[in-house]
Amino acid sequence: QVQLVESGGGSVQAGGSLRLSCTASGATFGTSSMGWFRQAPGKEREGVACIGSASARTEYVASVKGRFTISRDNAKNTLYLQMNSLKPEDTATYYCAAALRRPYCGSFFTAPASVPETYWGQGTQVTVSA
Repeated sequence: QVQLVESGGGSVQAGGSLRLSCTASGATFGTSSMGWFRQAPGKEREGVACIGSASARTEYVASVKGRFTISRDNAKNTLYLQMNSLKPEDTATYYCAAALRRPYCGSFFTAPASVPETYWGQGTQVTVSA
């Protein structure tokens, strides 16, 4: 059974930092793309950052470029999101996701519902106050 478990969310003031982690189990993730998505109340889910299986390529939504960094440790089956210079508009529930046997992000980042063998974590709340 594939499981993704996020941790590291919390409440911070604007300008602060948080590091999210996602520990994966139940499958071989070394050949999978992994990503972070977020959903704020009343808004659609959006892709935040994505990383290919070999960490050679990363993608970010424009609003977080230069502030967030996605990384992974395949030996530990763990995905990270370092979030710096947080803004109130970053407030959302953040979800980790994995697309099995998909080495490149592509449509997994832009339309994850269309990608087979995509699995999701339960989410972790990030709240940024002004």
